[in-house]
Amino acid sequence: MTKENSNRIDKTTLNRLKSENTDTAIEAISELKEKGHAGYVPILIELLHTSDNPEIKSRIFRLLAELKQSDAIPLIIDAIENKKYANERQQLVSACWENGLDYSHHLSLFVDLVIENDLEIAFEAYTVITNMSGKISKEIADKESEKLKRAMLEADDQQKQLMHDLLDFLPAFERGIEPQTF
Repeated sequence: MTKENSNRIDKTTLNRLKSENTDTAIEAISELKEKGHAGYVPILIELLHTSDNPEIKSRIFRLLAELKQSDAIPLIIDAIENKKYANERQQLVSACWENGLDYSHHLSLFVDLVIENDLEIAFEAYTVITNMSGKISKEIADKESEKLKRAMLEADDQQKQLMHDLLDFLPAFERGIEPQTF
């Protein structure tokens, strides 16, 4: 997906995405990878939610995991928060760490996901957090640390370990973390 395109949704592309013909829909998804824009993200997430086709779902997930447009961040966050997409939440959270965009302004949401969800989603949210870069305020670090400490009292052993690791990570995040390079 590109950043320079306008945010206008092309009706032909929209119809192709919703096509009953799998090849047509997959071709439209592939074209969006090359020349789409963030405005298509809600449409793709809805298609991820409604499609029964595993190939279409896989292609959409790959596209979301490879996004590089920061204007897609609020759209993905909205979908993660939307109960309608609870069945897609693990994939959406996974796409956040895979696409490498900066979700640090949503630290509290990802901490909540670690605390409130099953281990699979919790681990994906933990991975998003531990891949964040930048710097957070002492107030935010303290607030999230307190939230994690309270949650640890009722967490199972595996989630407790994730929370413990985050308690170790937050002070480093407060001091400032450089982006990871691979």
